[in-house]
Amino acid sequence: MKPKTIEETKTFTQMVARKQGWVLTADSALYEDLVQGLNTNWNRYGYYLCPCRDTEGSKEADRDVVCPCDYAKADIAEYGHCYCSLYWSESFAKSGKAPQGIPERRPYK
Repeated sequence: MKPKTIEETKTFTQMVARKQGWVLTADSALYEDLVQGLNTNWNRYGYYLCPCRDTEGSKEADRDVVCPCDYAKADIAEYGHCYCSLYWSESFAKSGKAPQGIPERRPYK
């Protein structure tokens, strides 16, 4: 597995946002932290595990929380942003609202 650079991870997040019709968080410090977490997780585990969640120990067990996680679309539709607040809907971004904590949708394993 080839390690990813921060720039490659940023490109990944930009591609996901564009493909899904989302925008990236407006909080640049949070964005940098989340990208660093994604990058660390890629280089540690070999996949972009959500930086806000713990690993279950394997890619198969973590499949639902590989970025963008299986819960992102529902979270963005309901709250305007995903669980870790990396991805926002365009309307949420334009609203000027600040992200709030949202309930965890991932079932306990």
